[in-house]
Formats: sequence, structure tokens, C-alpha cells
Amino acid sequence: MLELRLHDDEVAAIGRLADELTRRHCSVESDAFQRESPVWAEELPRRLRRELREFRLTEAAPGVVVSGWPVDEAELAPTPDEPWPPAGPSPTLRHDVAFYLVGCLLGEPVGWATQQEGRLMHDVRPVRGFEHEQIGWGSEEVLAWHTEDAFHPLRADYLGLLCLRNPDGVATTVGYVGDLELTADVREVLRQERFPVLPDQAHRLPAHDGAGALEEREARLRAHSIERVERALSDPEPVAVLFGDVYDPYIRLDPHYMRAPEDPVEQVALRAACAAMDSVLTGVPLCPGDMCFIDNHRAVHGRRSFRARFDGTDRWLRRLNITRDLRRSRASRAGATSRVIY
Repeated sequence: MLELRLHDDEVAAIGRLADELTRRHCSVESDAFQRESPVWAEELPRRLRRELREFRLTEAAPGVVVSGWPVDEAELAPTPDEPWPPAGPSPTLRHDVAFYLVGCLLGEPVGWATQQEGRLMHDVRPVRGFEHEQIGWGSEEVLAWHTEDAFHPLRADYLGLLCLRNPDGVATTVGYVGDLELTADVREVLRQERFPVLPDQAHRLPAHDGAGALEEREARLRAHSIERVERALSDPEPVAVLFGDVYDPYIRLDPHYMRAPEDPVEQVALRAACAAMDSVLTGVPLCPGDMCFIDNHRAVHGRRSFRARFDGTDRWLRRLNITRDLRRSRASRAGATSRVIY
């Protein structure tokens, strides 16, 4: 992982932008904020812009951690433990804005209609009743490493994580495709579209009762989105695990949500890929204020297990999905300015 420590003057500059934007907007979910934020991101410190552009351009690292953004524990709200956030302004709005602006240096943040009510900014923290689930609300089970939304052709290019609280030093796990040692025969099989991936549990949670009414077009798109998830569950399309450049490939892999192959050749290749990734997996314990951006085409990620206390002090991250090409999802969004994929 690349590391970039913000200087004091850079923190102050980001803070000024965040303060001004929080006076202008009450949520990062508003269309007005999402239109305006990429313009303001152009005013972020030049060193930060240069380093994230290099990370984006060279694709030479699994991710980058931008550290030094101040998060004051004394001023931070308790970690929520309910599935859905309460109505009203976000208690983390200033942090959300700063994180969103930095994320804009890599692309356009997007959300899913089938995930966390279509919000762009997600909560990652333990929720009662989900302790053993393979989603961001889990805790007591290791979150198995995976490509984010591996089943979906419109999955994000980058996964962003902002750490607000992590008192137990729980590590985010990261594995880089460039570190994998695989034979030529195995690589050849993994490059073939032979491996079905199912939607993960986060896309199959029931909608919150407090969700607002949808416009007719949005309702149709949401129905289509749910249908796509159900179809992917019953008849998943086989995909290639490795793709792109033969010698420096991208990866698309989520073993926990993949059907076990029946073909012995596929079994050997998939086991080899998983074993190779297990051997290179590293832990990155994020600290409050760390902004981590993982290349979702070049790396997998997961999380170590921990015991949640549900007392307001548990691990709490904010999450963004970021795409480099918003037009690619145009047919699955309600309008050109919308950022929610149906």
C-alpha cells in the first residue's frame, strides 16, 4: 500500500474547503453537492492531487492510504448500531465532505439502489443480528477477501474507506494481483469465462420501511435492478477471474460467493488462485482520519474478525464506491446527473 501523510498546511486547506461546503450543503447525498464537489476537489492541495493521479495512472499499487485528517474522538458521535441511520443531517458531515472531495480525485462516487437505500456514502460498522454475516455490518466472522461487487459488470474501480473509529486496531486485509505467483497453465484457465459469481448479501437486504416513494422511472429501474440480482442468484453468468493485460492483469474474485466448479481443471485453477492470494494477503489497521482507497481491479480486500460491544465505541468507517467512467452505467441510472445505479 502506498502511504501519503498530509502536512499541516494541507490539512488546513482541506478543512477550509470542507467547512465552506458544509455551509452550502447539508448532505453529500444531494444532487447539488454531487455536481459541485468535483469542481471544489480541483482546489485540494497540489501534492495530494499529484500523488492520487499517479496512483490512478500507474496502477502499480493495490491501494493508497491518505493519513493525517483529524478526527477528534471527543467530538465524534457514538458509533450507530442500528441498520439504518436516523433522519436528519449526518453527524459526520464535515468528515464525509472531506473524504468525498479526496475521492473525487480518482473518479465519480456512485451508489447502488439495492444497497443502503441508494446512498453514496455507506456506513461500515457492526449491527446487531449481523455479527456472522459476510457484509460490512458483520464483526465476529472474518470478512473473507473479495473484489467489491464482483458479480456486477458495473462494479466500482475503487473502494474508499474513511476510518472514524477503530479502538481495537481491526485490520482491513488487502491482497494485490501483482504479487500472485501462478503457473502459466493456471493463468490461462483463470482468463477464461468459466467462473460464476453470485451477488453478496448486502444487495439482498430488505428495503428500509422509511424509504421514500420512487418516481415511476426510478421504480422501474429499481425493479429491474432487483430482477438482475435475482437472475444473478439463479443463473449467474460465468466470468474470467483474470482479465486485461496478460502479463499484468486485473482480477475479479469473490470465493465466498462463487459456485464451486465441477470441472477438475477449474477446481485446480480456482484453488491455486485462492491459495496464492491467501499467501500475499496483508493487514492494514486503519487509524481515525485515515482515508484508504483500494483499486478494485487490482486488489481484493476483507477484514479481520472482532467482538462488537455495541456501546457506541465500536469500529466505524465510512465507505465510497468510485468509478472512473460514469457513462458506462448510464442505462442503469435514472438520469445523466444521477449517481445511483439501478
